[in-house]
Amino acid sequence: MGIEFSSVVDSPRADVFAWHTRPGAFTRLSPPWQPLRLVSEADSVADGQAVLGMPAGLRWVAQHQAGDYDPPARFVDTLSSSGLASLPAKAVLSWRHVHDFEEVDGDRTRVIDHVETPVPAALLNSTFIYRHRQLAEDLAAHRWAADRGIGPTTVAISGASGFVGSALAAFLSTGGHSVIRLVRHPARHSGERTWDPENPARDLLDGVDAVVHLAGASIAGRFTDKHKAVIRDSRIEPTRRLAALAADSSARVFVSASAIGFYGADRGDKQLTETSARGEGFLADLVADWEDATAPAQRAGIRVANVRTGIVQSPGGGTLQLLRPLFLTGLGGKLGDGQQWLSWIDFDDLLDIYHRALFDDAITGPVNAVAPEAVRNIDYTKTLAHVLKRPAVLPVPSFGPRLMLGKEGVEELALANQQVVPDVLSAAGHQFRRPNLEESLRHQLGRAR
Repeated sequence: MGIEFSSVVDSPRADVFAWHTRPGAFTRLSPPWQPLRLVSEADSVADGQAVLGMPAGLRWVAQHQAGDYDPPARFVDTLSSSGLASLPAKAVLSWRHVHDFEEVDGDRTRVIDHVETPVPAALLNSTFIYRHRQLAEDLAAHRWAADRGIGPTTVAISGASGFVGSALAAFLSTGGHSVIRLVRHPARHSGERTWDPENPARDLLDGVDAVVHLAGASIAGRFTDKHKAVIRDSRIEPTRRLAALAADSSARVFVSASAIGFYGADRGDKQLTETSARGEGFLADLVADWEDATAPAQRAGIRVANVRTGIVQSPGGGTLQLLRPLFLTGLGGKLGDGQQWLSWIDFDDLLDIYHRALFDDAITGPVNAVAPEAVRNIDYTKTLAHVLKRPAVLPVPSFGPRLMLGKEGVEELALANQQVVPDVLSAAGHQFRRPNLEESLRHQLGRAR
């Protein structure tokens, strides 16, 4: 039993192999729907060891085999054990994963995964569809940068342990860039620097070429005065201080997270571009002040991009993480009358947008990080139900979102009505990986056809 899965990617064999050897490769290839998390990444695909966390505190240990290491043609890992938590998996399963790379021609490589295991191929197929698609698309993004003459860059990321930050760090490092994580705890190695948002060290950004600012308290929660204060306090002044540091550093670009909340809670059927007027409400005021806080970097001549993010599609975080279990149990449904516009973005497309904002000098100011076509809530509901093969007949009871978010939170988040379009990206000729909602959901949920 087991599986053999292969595909051809449009990159030279040496580049494809090198991608797998860099930090972050395991993260980029890990399906977000699986109940696994990376505890420690192997420091080498020659003889290193990777540890994955499983439910109930169990561990999966992948041991790379030095005797099978043959760059740039092959590396191999097997299921091993290290400590009591890893013994159950080792006791009930066998697993030997051979990664082969064959040159098709100078610019194309056949990637072959062969797994020897009693696990049926039918249970592994979606995983390898996901892995091969991720590899091909990530390599294409890095090839885009290389074609523009972009070389290895040192990028500082705040919020690097978060949902978006951890994935972006992995994406950049597999592309050959150096990532410095700005962390709140004492730095543990050269890839971290301790960042105090209230009083950042003057040398925090020394030697940095670019800054990506993602840190901020989660907006999710009841919109009480206390919660709103926490949201503001974690964004406005920390952003201003970090932008001021960037102004006195070697950084050439400052990319800051933002949100489509700028446009207000309910804009009807109006199409909203980056030049549209600011809306009304708490989030509109917050985002406007948040973007204004990047002014010190802009005044210093640094290119600033504010990534106004829509509703991110990934079961690893955000709205889809909450909706997936509801829909799987048949309890999913439309919110309100279902006619409100939902401006969404595939998770990997969001990473591509940050990547483009870093390396495309034409990207400046606000950037709508949304798919080309918004959908109405009722159509989103039908599509998600179809992908998960579940009914979605009954509307979500109004008390549910109100209990979680409060009246103001429901209006600004759950029932927000914003038809946002990515004019800046369209003008730049940006290509989305998954501009179609169903294809995005299928990829992110392991239901690809």
